[in-house]
Amino acid sequence: MYTLYGKKGAGSAAVETALALAHAPYRMIETASWEQNDDFAGLLERNPLGQIPTLVLDDGSAMSESAAILIHLGLVHPESGLLPIDVAARAQVVRGLVFIAANCYAAISIIDFPERWCENADGDEAVQQRIRAGTRARLHRHWEMFADVFPAHPWLSGERIGALDLLAAVVSKWSGARKHLEAHRPAFHETLLHIEAHPEVAAVFARNWPPG
Repeated sequence: MYTLYGKKGAGSAAVETALALAHAPYRMIETASWEQNDDFAGLLERNPLGQIPTLVLDDGSAMSESAAILIHLGLVHPESGLLPIDVAARAQVVRGLVFIAANCYAAISIIDFPERWCENADGDEAVQQRIRAGTRARLHRHWEMFADVFPAHPWLSGERIGALDLLAAVVSKWSGARKHLEAHRPAFHETLLHIEAHPEVAAVFARNWPPG
């Protein structure tokens, strides 16, 4: 039984979906740094950064960082298809997962908390807005690069839906990049909608982003 620290409508949805594809039982503890509750102290004990998702494994150890968690789950549950069996295909999926984590995911923290990235910007709304605007433009460019480098065959992970599909769908939705992608990378945008339509993905997305 895994324990997942996460929050509805956040990046933890990628790990939720991976656990569903792996048919791995888990319990969800909802907490987050921006909406702290009594469970946040437990999250800090396992991950001093207080970041979600954090996954507690069977032995009580914790894993953080979405890409690392997805790679781990793919290795532990090879039948899930989270990672391709083919070595070359798996290498590209791992590359794509780290690309999203290092470039797309990382930009969201700057957009959400620009004052953390510029000295004496706490009370300067103009500076914060400039940081947000520049970072969002860079985020959109990173997604364009991703779409060009990682085409679907027919899924981003290869012949089966897998970890790269889940992280791309969740992070692009969470970061608000979909409208830009629809205009500038329409084929990739259609791929993301195709991922969302997968039955097990759709069920998790409906819980995290209820329709209507």
